[in-house]
Amino acid sequence: MTHVVERAQSNDRSSPEAPNGGGVETRARERRRRGWLAAIGLLVWFAIIAIAKVWGEHVIAVGDTLRLSAPPLTGAYRRHIDAGMIPAVLVGLGAIVVLPRAASRLSWTRLLVVVGAFSVAFALALAVLRGWGGITDPLLPGQYIRTVPGVGNPLEFLSQFTGRLAEYNIHTQGHPPGMVLVLWVMDRVGFGGVAWNAVAVMAGGAASTAAVLVAVRDVAGETHARRAAPFVAMAPAVIWWSSGDAFFAGVSAWAVALVILATGQEGRRSDVMAVAGGLLFGVTAFLSYGLVLLAVIPLMAAWQRRRLRPIVVAGLGAASVFVAFLAAGFWWFSGLGATRERYFAGVGGRRPYGYFVFGNIGAFALALGPAVAVALMWLRDRRVWLLVGGGLLVMILADVSGMSKAEVERIWLPFVPWVLLATTALGAGALCRLGARRIWLALQIATGLAIEMAVRSPW
Repeated sequence: MTHVVERAQSNDRSSPEAPNGGGVETRARERRRRGWLAAIGLLVWFAIIAIAKVWGEHVIAVGDTLRLSAPPLTGAYRRHIDAGMIPAVLVGLGAIVVLPRAASRLSWTRLLVVVGAFSVAFALALAVLRGWGGITDPLLPGQYIRTVPGVGNPLEFLSQFTGRLAEYNIHTQGHPPGMVLVLWVMDRVGFGGVAWNAVAVMAGGAASTAAVLVAVRDVAGETHARRAAPFVAMAPAVIWWSSGDAFFAGVSAWAVALVILATGQEGRRSDVMAVAGGLLFGVTAFLSYGLVLLAVIPLMAAWQRRRLRPIVVAGLGAASVFVAFLAAGFWWFSGLGATRERYFAGVGGRRPYGYFVFGNIGAFALALGPAVAVALMWLRDRRVWLLVGGGLLVMILADVSGMSKAEVERIWLPFVPWVLLATTALGAGALCRLGARRIWLALQIATGLAIEMAVRSPW
């Protein structure tokens, strides 16, 4: 099926990442340059994590409240090496063998399906390292599903949500009422319970992988999307797909992708995509307050393409969701203010801001994996940087806000796929032939396995 690749490459724009070529000396110089950049990227990645770990342990030692036992990650250290590792190792080996080749040979639609399937398989295999309960148990303590039985009349629930915020569990307090309503609707139509909750969050994670690949294909071409596909599927971040934030990632990623697609279209097709993306942005805002920051990414794409209309149309779609919730009795800004007050009255007010501004980046680096650090050093394509840079900017804004102190390996799951797109740079150049791409992918998978075996996460 090599014709698939040839067609993708012929439709793709020229890549500014390709070396100028022209001789053995030039190629050797390019290899040395990329080798040094790779070494620097890996060194920076390890240094950020090491500093976040040592600094966090020092803060704990002097008595400050972190409520972390394995900084910069939430959880506790453990040593977990037994036969339960076998499924995850087998999935990882299968991904190393299959995904780099599939990325160049499968049709586009089949590739998206395979990428989603491998990502879910890896997430499930990592979850069952702690037993079959690892898939569903993280969705029970202090989670949205515990609030569902108390919803009763949804209009009454929404109108009283802000006033009764202190009565709810920790995750319900920390978010708008959207996820509780999603689970309530699922329960009403016969898909209630924690097992279906787990299906929803896994499906959300898989949907996010497809969405970001669709977006980068539209912005930079199919070749770039195919290069990134294996790495988007097998990131260490899938460890935390046993949380509602994986569902948020799926909804928000398609919101961003649809608006980006709208900026590349004209007429009614553009407007339909913009409205759909705007509606999903509205839904996203009522799943997690901080995800409104993701609007930065389609704004950057629209600016680059000089297409303002899709942004305006998407804004109207999102506004309609805000109006609907307001009519039902819930005002988003009042909810945000109440949540912020509860957050700083609790552990958020006791955790030191200075440490977490840096420690959060360490946790985010672990969720991304070391190959992404190399890819960020190699990435030269400005079109891909629109998406990757947007994801990094959103992360920085969330970090300095002070509303994300710890747990960002879970909370920032919706930001991760956009930064993973930097791995398109791992598919270009002399150091990125098929064998080299498999090595980078193996490094990502090994990082995920190491984290799961070394840290007991509540998610």
